[in-house]
Amino acid sequence: MTYRPTTEEDRVAAAIVDAGYQVHKVLGPGLLESAYEECLAFELAQRGLSVRRQVAMPITYKSVKLDAGYRIDLIVQSLVVVEIKAIEQIHRIHQAQLMTYLKLSGCRVGFLMNFTVPLFKNGVRRVVV
Repeated sequence: MTYRPTTEEDRVAAAIVDAGYQVHKVLGPGLLESAYEECLAFELAQRGLSVRRQVAMPITYKSVKLDAGYRIDLIVQSLVVVEIKAIEQIHRIHQAQLMTYLKLSGCRVGFLMNFTVPLFKNGVRRVVV
């Protein structure tokens, strides 16, 4: 059975995409990932959404929680994971990274956003698990 996002997840997801578009429109491509993260977090907070940045995510191995150094760029409203990139091209490993973060966080909806693109819509990938 395929998971259908809740109305709240869809509302947050739409706000995230619009906020990302606004950041890209103002800044354009060519900056560091950290700059886009900072601006996107600001834009989302301005919209009244709760945003946690650089969220440490331990892994559980044989019932033991281990700090493996995973950090999720953004978790919005405790519902949606956002992984930000500022790279020439998205690869499968980046998609796998987002899938891992969704699994570890318990969130069902995530975005991979690459800001190093001429058109922002070409840098956005939504994932639902």
